[in-house]
Amino acid sequence: MSSDDLEKERWSPRAPSERLLMTLKMQGPQSSAEIGRRHGITGEAARQQLVKLQEDGLVAEERRSAGRGRPAVYWHLTEQAQARFPDTHAALTVDILRSITEVLGPEALDRIIAERETVTLDHYRRALSGCSGHRERLEKLAELRSAEGYMAQVVEDDEGLRLVENHCPICAAATFCQGFCRAEKAVFQTVLGPSVRVERDEHIIGGGRRCTYLVRET
Repeated sequence: MSSDDLEKERWSPRAPSERLLMTLKMQGPQSSAEIGRRHGITGEAARQQLVKLQEDGLVAEERRSAGRGRPAVYWHLTEQAQARFPDTHAALTVDILRSITEVLGPEALDRIIAERETVTLDHYRRALSGCSGHRERLEKLAELRSAEGYMAQVVEDDEGLRLVENHCPICAAATFCQGFCRAEKAVFQTVLGPSVRVERDEHIIGGGRRCTYLVRET
């Protein structure tokens, strides 16, 4: 079994605790009652599982004022839990990028990012070639991104459609050089076409819980 297969096996959400962690990763802070409803169990049963995860250092409580009465308790992932979601070969990637910059110069890193952008754009264009309408194209893009480890989904709210990426498997590389993030946004704009405008309104690198892209018709 390859290292990638082992990573997928480790994060196959089979155990109840893994499913709860995945819910918090995908949905953000939740109360035990909300988590219970999502998993078809009581709020108390969910709370008991969350307490065990808290003892392992994987979740933490956040108390929010709810007007009169006791504050509501919400649960969120800790940094330790976030680190369990794979950031593909993070340390090695950053070391390689740093070496490229120091030995060959920042222009070489820019050329590498540009080449990655070209290859990704070609792949996405071919995959979206049979889609009609920007919503279908956006949903196909989310499917492609999920296959790459971004835990992507399309959501709709009052402002329009959003591409939501709940995880960044290249976070270390993107933190070292935000050119990766700029290139990805440019790819999204190109493959979704001139009839829409893509705006990033939440960014993991900027301290957000996830990366979100608002997609509006022009």
